[in-house]
Amino acid sequence: MKKRFVTIFSLVLTMALSDSFAQFNLDGQILQRSEYRNGFGSLIRDGQDPALFTAHRARLQAQYTLDNLTFYMSVQDIRVWGSTPQVKATDNFLSVHEAWAQLKIGDFWSVKLGRQELNYDNFRFLGNLDWALQARAHDFALAKYEKENMKFHFGGAYNQAAQSLTDQPFLVPNQYKIAQMARYENKWGKVSFSALFWNDGREWQNFDQNGVLLEKGVRYRSTLGIPTLRYNSGNSQISAFYYHQLGKDLTGKELNAYNFSIAYNHTIPLDKEAGKIWTLSLGTEHISGTSNLGGDGNRSYNPLYGTNHLFNGYMDLFFVGGTHENSVGLEDYFLRSRYAFNKKFFLQSDYHLFYAQNDVFRIGQPEVQLLNSYFGSELDLTLGWIVSDAFSIQAGYSQFFHTDTYAYLKNVSNAKDTQNWAYLMLVFRPTMKNKFIGILL
Repeated sequence: MKKRFVTIFSLVLTMALSDSFAQFNLDGQILQRSEYRNGFGSLIRDGQDPALFTAHRARLQAQYTLDNLTFYMSVQDIRVWGSTPQVKATDNFLSVHEAWAQLKIGDFWSVKLGRQELNYDNFRFLGNLDWALQARAHDFALAKYEKENMKFHFGGAYNQAAQSLTDQPFLVPNQYKIAQMARYENKWGKVSFSALFWNDGREWQNFDQNGVLLEKGVRYRSTLGIPTLRYNSGNSQISAFYYHQLGKDLTGKELNAYNFSIAYNHTIPLDKEAGKIWTLSLGTEHISGTSNLGGDGNRSYNPLYGTNHLFNGYMDLFFVGGTHENSVGLEDYFLRSRYAFNKKFFLQSDYHLFYAQNDVFRIGQPEVQLLNSYFGSELDLTLGWIVSDAFSIQAGYSQFFHTDTYAYLKNVSNAKDTQNWAYLMLVFRPTMKNKFIGILL
């Protein structure tokens, strides 16, 4: 017995020593956010009571690295306080956010396979949706070539709903069946640049009245873009991006749409050592749309897989969770100002003017009336405080001043005069550089 124990112990010790070069890291994060919603995401009507709740994301992250191979897995719990009884056996709130393996091949190449975040550029088209507690990840195969400032990533996905014996209709909502991606980025002195090609196919089906499949197929939408075009000079920066979409939408209409933005940022270092900095940003974003009278083609651009909360106001009235998609588009003129009192505390104020990009008509009988394109304005106030390396506090207040045009387009005839939103968020992220989430300058 003693000899057997010594043999087993020696074997385990030998394996441990032979794998001493391996690294295992275990960490996590917790976000707790209380929200007051009185027009967040959609205009609230007279007589409706605002919502007030607290929700959280608890995420456990594990990474194991051995030689050139890295395994990573992230499991998260997303829930609203009070959504389950105090005594329970199980619930449906636990899920896998990421699960991937990455193999490094030589000095510059690597391959990454599995469920992973696609988080690039300013997150306008491909983002991890970090503001939303559930976040976003893709089931994807990704190849990378990275050398100094140059990065070239390409990959794709082929999705199915289950391990079937025969081909089945793909019915997973808001999901592509096929996707391909290629992205290039580089930096030359003061200029940063990236280019993106994304193509995804969505399956369509026709069923008879008894639910029998008659036909199905895949329609493809391609997005070509320059996600990053940035020039830095001293304390000033000019940044822009452009995307164009072609192909067909899910209904079969020909698609021809665009999205562009240009902004000027300027930093005023009042006391650089103390971290006292004032930053200003002035810019505009245009997202093409289709008149609400309709037409032969689709001119409505869709940001698809971006972190849309970062853009067009923090009340998420445009392009978040499907809002304002396949509509008249948007023109957003914004001014942002952030004052950092020190390296750990700042106040920020954003102001937006919103207009329809295409015509909005009041459709009546017998007349059709062209409406003013002005949607309204939004004021966003944000506070951020880094309490420690592991813990920060973030809070905000927003108010939207809507017009009759916006209320008509959203089919809200009796909207409240006051549309606002407020939140308080506690961010526990001991190992992450991002101490705040969901805000841009």
